[in-house]
Amino acid sequence: MEGSSSVLMTGETKDFTLITPSAEISEQSHGGRAKCLQRLIRLDIPTPRTVALSFDAVHRIAEGERPDTARLLSAFGRTPLVSVRPSSEDPDWGGPGAILNIGMNDERRAELATRLGQEAADRLYLRFITAYANDVARLDPEPFEEAAEADDPVAAALAAYDAEADMPFPQEPAKQLAGVLRSMARAWEGVSARLLRQARGAPVDAGLGLVVQDMAHGLGPGESGSGVIRMIDKVTGDPQVTGRYKRKSPEMRAMGRKGKELYLATDPRGTSMQDEAPELFAKLVDIADRCRNRLREEMEIKFTVAEGNLQVLDAVKVQRSARADVKIAVALAEDGIISPREALLRVEPKSLTELLHTQVDPEAKRDVILKGIAASPGGATGQLVFTSRAAQTSASHEIPCILVRRETTPEDIRGMHAAQGIITERGGMTSHAAVIARGLGLPCIVGANKLTISMRKKTVTTADGRVFHEGDLVTVDGTAGEALAGAVPMLEPALDTAFRTLMGWADEVRDIGIRANADTPDDAHMAHTFAADGIGLCRTEHMFFEPARLSVMREMIFTDSETDRQAALEQLLPMQREDFVELFRIMAGLPVCIRLFDPPLHEFLPSDREGMMGLAESMDLPLSDVTRRVESLSEFNPMLGMRGVRLGVTVPEIYDMQVRAIFEATVEASRQAGKAVVPEIMIPLVSAKREVELVKSRIDAVAAAVRVEYGVAFDYRLGVMVETPRAALRAGEIAAHAAFLSFGTNDLTQMTYGLSRDDAGRFMGTYVSNGVFHEDPFHTLDKEGVGELLLLGAERGRAARPEVVLSVCGEHGGDPDTIDFCRQAGFDYVSCSPFRVPVARLAAAHLALKSSSPRESDH
Repeated sequence: MEGSSSVLMTGETKDFTLITPSAEISEQSHGGRAKCLQRLIRLDIPTPRTVALSFDAVHRIAEGERPDTARLLSAFGRTPLVSVRPSSEDPDWGGPGAILNIGMNDERRAELATRLGQEAADRLYLRFITAYANDVARLDPEPFEEAAEADDPVAAALAAYDAEADMPFPQEPAKQLAGVLRSMARAWEGVSARLLRQARGAPVDAGLGLVVQDMAHGLGPGESGSGVIRMIDKVTGDPQVTGRYKRKSPEMRAMGRKGKELYLATDPRGTSMQDEAPELFAKLVDIADRCRNRLREEMEIKFTVAEGNLQVLDAVKVQRSARADVKIAVALAEDGIISPREALLRVEPKSLTELLHTQVDPEAKRDVILKGIAASPGGATGQLVFTSRAAQTSASHEIPCILVRRETTPEDIRGMHAAQGIITERGGMTSHAAVIARGLGLPCIVGANKLTISMRKKTVTTADGRVFHEGDLVTVDGTAGEALAGAVPMLEPALDTAFRTLMGWADEVRDIGIRANADTPDDAHMAHTFAADGIGLCRTEHMFFEPARLSVMREMIFTDSETDRQAALEQLLPMQREDFVELFRIMAGLPVCIRLFDPPLHEFLPSDREGMMGLAESMDLPLSDVTRRVESLSEFNPMLGMRGVRLGVTVPEIYDMQVRAIFEATVEASRQAGKAVVPEIMIPLVSAKREVELVKSRIDAVAAAVRVEYGVAFDYRLGVMVETPRAALRAGEIAAHAAFLSFGTNDLTQMTYGLSRDDAGRFMGTYVSNGVFHEDPFHTLDKEGVGELLLLGAERGRAARPEVVLSVCGEHGGDPDTIDFCRQAGFDYVSCSPFRVPVARLAAAHLALKSSSPRESDH
């Protein structure tokens, strides 16, 4: 049968093929496992005889056609004993479990008892009966579990099968194989299996191949056993021989018992294969090296040894952590096995978050106490605290803490800075807690609405009724969106040489800029560490929440006269100037885009009675005055009220102070650097051309005054943050006064949908599952609605001003799909949280490589 193929009884197509070096086998028709076995054969690696069934053959078996299993088994001799394993195009899509020892029957049991001993033969037969009953005949497993404890387990299992199936256990190997093939084919095409693999990225029509392989038990006289070998550490990616070798001693083989597990390489902790069977170990290492060089991958090799003869059953890509994935891809490229471009494409951009943050050890035991939206990745352990003040107190005593709130507000900024992780009952992917946590690199869970928070008792009650008090130790897994009881082992970030090398290759090929949203010098340091192309959004209001600044800010808010307000702002000016000088210094000549003040003023005032009493005391005012002022500033819908450019027009002194601080910092930073700094100033929440004209005239006046006072000439670039639908529609006339248009997709999505980004998490899951939205529009850009506004704004802006710079500065900027959209629309850059910058850089490189010709990106 060498080199030929047998066919189903219909005789229409080639449906199963003996795998030989020249056989017609491909991943697209027979799956990855079948193709890999053919590659092993071509490398002269000893493998058991194998027959591959095509996707089409398996599909028709699932539809009811009967394969000619007698002809198939003729490839394996007079008394076949085989296994069947799945072979899908991508092993990550899953598939039915392997079934071993097909062909075991009464006759084969007697034959094996003579050669291997009765107990070994009985164990093999019992395992097959049980597997066939459970996975093929779909019988109740309990009678077979009881049979395993009987004095004669095989007889008891055969009797149980007869009773449960109402027929004797099949003795004909061809009939056994037909049942196995039918069962595995139907399992693949079941509804639940299809939905599961689609969730893993498989297409709807993904096919399954099957491989039928000679059993290689690793039993017999002489050196025998079985094992698996890898040449790298699965977690770190470091070169290291790992795996196991289960050796069967003559005595154990005679009894059919499990053998002794040996280390592979010489190890001080115990006996190793390298010590006991050095020639076999050397052969394994050579095979692993051949696979790495010829298959261009680190492979996990499954093998058996029978009477000193080594056989490789399978070789699959080593399943590993993201940090190992990066190290392996870079090592393969540096060794000339793959190209740097292929190394880039082998690393999934979103997986980089595992390298950038401390992560919960995937091998650790997990006691999940609550689930929510995974808003910011990473892991942290700390004591529960319920207020910003408690978090700061905890930090002052160097006690790690996890801040729990119903939802966070700008008042909580200091507490969020002090915490190691954040949990909120409300909110979605672009809620205040989520955005700030991503900027700070803190693990965060939002929308954990199945918990009950008591701020009075300082407790959290979980869905299963457990109560956690302030001071209890919990772990936040922001990557999984889960909180765990107690402390859990962690893996540290891995920003090593391999990571930097990979990111350098990414920068060489990407064709869109990647900036960072950075509000403070600490954020800017992080942006610089992650090699951002500059700062695309500096939200200046976040600079005002330090205690000294907040008190001056509140003093300014409480003044009624322009003179008093100006006096308070003059106290803030040197603080802002110092921040901007530091931002310019850290970014070392890279562009820095500073958004002028955006939030409504009430966010800087306390909202509860205790906070108002403290403010009244600090400002020496009656509590009634404070309460009255807070109430006067409250709005029915503050996110659509007196904020952004509306404050700049109605209370222009605030913007005057900010732009003076920017220009004075520009003069100082240019002097320190010895070269000109050109700041970018962005006006938020614009809806009309006249708003830009009014603000621009005052900014130009302040710039002229600073130039005269300092006797220094400088330039600046004025732009608009497009975050209202009207600004996108009127981008043509707005662009006449703007050097750049930066689309703030967080607010633009909120206003386009009429959805509160802080509250949408309560029902978004239901909407997505019912197909109302394909994805959460605050997580992935809505290309059909919000995207059309971006395209209209870009088209009209460039028509009026061809040189206008276009960008996205909302959190969508870190999403690979959004980056793809922006590339195709001709945007100049995207901006995202600092910790998303590496993900965006790699995603942009992937997109550039995939849009180039195959020849350019091939090895």
